[in-house]
Amino acid sequence: MRRTIILHPYVTEKTMNSMSGTPNQDLKDGNRLEFVVRMDATKPDIKAAFEERFEAKVEKINIKMKRDGKHAIIKLKEGYSAEEIGMRIGIF
Repeated sequence: MRRTIILHPYVTEKTMNSMSGTPNQDLKDGNRLEFVVRMDATKPDIKAAFEERFEAKVEKINIKMKRDGKHAIIKLKEGYSAEEIGMRIGIF
């Protein structure tokens, strides 16, 4: 059995805004999702797990270390919708 890399979505007002981009943000800041991931997960691990699980292509991954764990900010390639994935996983 493959180990779980993506633990759960991280949802705040800021992450909700970064899904679509708000009028106050540049378009480049939109189409992103944030997840808490395993501490030992690498960017290639996260990319492979995300693309397999959600059937969407990843453009870029940024990592943040926070008190509650390792966070992956995942920017989707053009043509894929963070809002649509958010609805599928129950964020909205």
